Amino acid sequence: MNTKPLRLGFIGGGINSAVGDTHFIAAQMDGLFKVETGCFSQDAEINRQTSFRRHIDSNRLYSSWQELLNKETDSLDAVVVLTPTPDHTPVVLAALEIGLPVICEKALAASSEEVQRIEQSISANAGSLFVTYNYSGYPMLRELREKIQKGFIGRIEQIHIEMPQEGFARLDRNGLPIIPQQWRLKDGVIPTISLDLGVHVHHIIYFLTGAHPLELVASQTSLGQYRQVIDNITALIHYSNDIECSMWFSKAALGHRNGLRVRVYGESGAAEWYQMDPERLLLHDNCGRTTNLDRASMDVQLAQLPRYNRFKAGHPAGFTEAFANIYADIAASLRGETSTQYADVFSVHHAREGLEVLEAMATSAREKRWVSVGLES
Repeated sequence: MNTKPLRLGFIGGGINSAVGDTHFIAAQMDGLFKVETGCFSQDAEINRQTSFRRHIDSNRLYSSWQELLNKETDSLDAVVVLTPTPDHTPVVLAALEIGLPVICEKALAASSEEVQRIEQSISANAGSLFVTYNYSGYPMLRELREKIQKGFIGRIEQIHIEMPQEGFARLDRNGLPIIPQQWRLKDGVIPTISLDLGVHVHHIIYFLTGAHPLELVASQTSLGQYRQVIDNITALIHYSNDIECSMWFSKAALGHRNGLRVRVYGESGAAEWYQMDPERLLLHDNCGRTTNLDRASMDVQLAQLPRYNRFKAGHPAGFTEAFANIYADIAASLRGETSTQYADVFSVHHAREGLEVLEAMATSAREKRWVSVGLES
């Protein structure tokens, strides 16, 4: 087996970005990748400072992503796209057209129409694309998926998932609104909060169940400090396999730093996972018993594997380690290893379905009616 680190170039993800440092650390945590080059920001000083802090050779720092792709095509195994979501599509298309595999931060694009163009490019160029949704890298969420697949809670009947945050409602130490990145203060066809949070909740439902959305009704409002953008969305969704789902995500929910929680109810049991306590998985059976699992529990079937135990249970792993698990899956796929079982969750097809769900939510909220969802409708 080839164990030499795969070579990465970063486009976006500077020291002023929300996810740049996390991707940089997670990609290299297990020695599977090495970040060798980058165009981290359009701001020359941010770009320079980022390369200095990350020890990138100054000769391999570029002022434009076009120059990076032109000069580094034969030197890289993949390119990581970390620009703001509305800017993803031209970068992704350009990389695919020159034969570079692409790792892209969610959401892949700002609309399903853009994703269709990316799908066409993948087909035309025999391209490889991986979209990162970091929460499905948490070991105990993966354990929940394993329990569902093994039938622990029986046929899934309902899912309740929420992702409340407070960023658009909080004040800073001076009593002033906390100012987010400017691109997050503009809504397109899909509200930016959906591209930021909604893609995660859709992804988690699919990751756990493999079910597809069929129709939905949604409501969207603006409640926080920035009334020009939507910051609170609720939806009821009918999924395939007769699964009913309620969904809520918000940036105007005071008291929640990141309250991502998923509760799954089946005909013979139930389960709950909470991102703020990610090392625990609660399981309930139909005899009234509740089991609290962590990575060291005797009843775990997946979370005890060495890859999920960089240090032993009782020493909590978190967000960045979950991201490293995603990168490990991507490395396995890029190397052509067939052992990875999560390749489907990175696909462009899955990304398009997610954006079609979010577009259907926006339509439903605007027209106040139930809306069918694209791929399965």
